[in-house]
Amino acid sequence: MSAVLPEAPARLSPLTRLQIAAVVPVARLIHRRPPAELRRRLARLARGARPARYDEAKRARDEILTASPRCRGDRACLIRSLSVVLLCRLRGVWPAWCVGVLAVPPFAAHAWVEAEGRIVDEPLAHTDYRAFFKVAVEARPGDRPAANHRDDRKEVQR
Repeated sequence: MSAVLPEAPARLSPLTRLQIAAVVPVARLIHRRPPAELRRRLARLARGARPARYDEAKRARDEILTASPRCRGDRACLIRSLSVVLLCRLRGVWPAWCVGVLAVPPFAAHAWVEAEGRIVDEPLAHTDYRAFFKVAVEARPGDRPAANHRDDRKEVQR
């Protein structure tokens, strides 16, 4: 099994380690829920958060990968993406959580996070992913604007 690793291991404070120790088991608990239920619950959880900036989402992803071997597997994308959005939510932000497919052979289901209209640290180009749905939050007045990105994918905005 190949491992998904951050570019460089993140420095983790004791608080961050504690947060990760809390969110990864929750992600493992909910990852087997039916897709519609999972999407509904995440949309509810995302309410009140501001959209995550790319650097915030990438930092959370790097921290999850540094601290949790369970989230590093090439087949751990769902638990990894759920852990990232949960960690971000603890910090008051929400990256878009996406579920879809890799549109290049070998075709496979995949889950990832996006921030500022960009996929956060995935190995393939943005055009190689097709989302079935996305759980995102709307930008509020005063939030840093996201990059313009034309997207034909269906979005759940809460």
